[in-house]
Amino acid sequence: MPLRSLLLLSFLLLAGCSRPALYEAKIYVFGTLADISVWGADEKAARTAVDAVASDFQRMHHEWHAWEPGPLVELNAAIAAGQPAPIPPSIVPLIERSQEIYLLSEGRFNAAIGRLLRLWGFQSSERPNGPPPDRHAVAALVAAQPAMSDLELKDGVLYSANPSVQLDFGGIAKGYAVELALQRLRAAGIENAIVNTGGGLGVIGQHGQRPWRVGIRHPQGQGILASLEVRDGEHVHTSGNYERFREHEGLRYAHILDPRTGWPVDSITSCTVISQDGTLADAAATALVIAGSADWYRLAAKMGIHYVMLVGEDGTVYMNPAMAARVEFVDAPYRIVLSDEF
Repeated sequence: MPLRSLLLLSFLLLAGCSRPALYEAKIYVFGTLADISVWGADEKAARTAVDAVASDFQRMHHEWHAWEPGPLVELNAAIAAGQPAPIPPSIVPLIERSQEIYLLSEGRFNAAIGRLLRLWGFQSSERPNGPPPDRHAVAALVAAQPAMSDLELKDGVLYSANPSVQLDFGGIAKGYAVELALQRLRAAGIENAIVNTGGGLGVIGQHGQRPWRVGIRHPQGQGILASLEVRDGEHVHTSGNYERFREHEGLRYAHILDPRTGWPVDSITSCTVISQDGTLADAAATALVIAGSADWYRLAAKMGIHYVMLVGEDGTVYMNPAMAARVEFVDAPYRIVLSDEF
């Protein structure tokens, strides 16, 4: 997958088993196995709609990939050379939403730090090993201050005031892709479906007579930490540091980097977000991991996220009361800390 889709694996697991009215398909894309389930539709209609989504996903994979040859790599090369560049139409919404959420998250979500991700070895389909990068090299990239606010879109052309910007949409692409997939399914007349791309999912309607139910993987062990019911039009995204990391001499360096320091986060293991806005949910899950236990609730309120659950390195679960009312724990947490409602 482009971007961080390669880094996000199956944090969200579809619960339940097949029913006669359930059409299911699996698509290998974005570096993981995506699941699409359609309930209650004619099989031929369901297959046709899902095939269209699969085709869309393959196109997105190519156009949004941050290191395999394609439009985004060419765009990043133009930015590095200080040249204005025509921008492919499919990338425009990703840039616009990334700019919006960069400001909303106070820079915690920053799709402009592709050079940092590459330095750490996270722009690769293989897990990086060996010592962390040189501290001076990290500090130099941070000092260059690549930011989404450095970019300007005008008449289909992208201009950058900062050649250190390298776009990597790994923290937002799955959310946007699922949004587009649900739009495609609705336009095809599908009334009940779930699209699960590993770290994020979205739903239409429900699963027969009940809502769709999903499990949230335990970030510190095997199996499911909690489950919840997902309502029509909702998206659930989890960002975690336990599947993708760099390991050296017994130390793990998470793939989620704090743009302010250039170093991996080390206190929060995962964050799960529910929202009607899938693109926002995907990016917010990353931003709130970076915000950490001391500041997640303030930032979530600012970003308009009303359902949040974080898991700390010590097993502590941090939630707001609205999220606490929706999750059902399978494995009792070590400790639960509830924020004030917002």
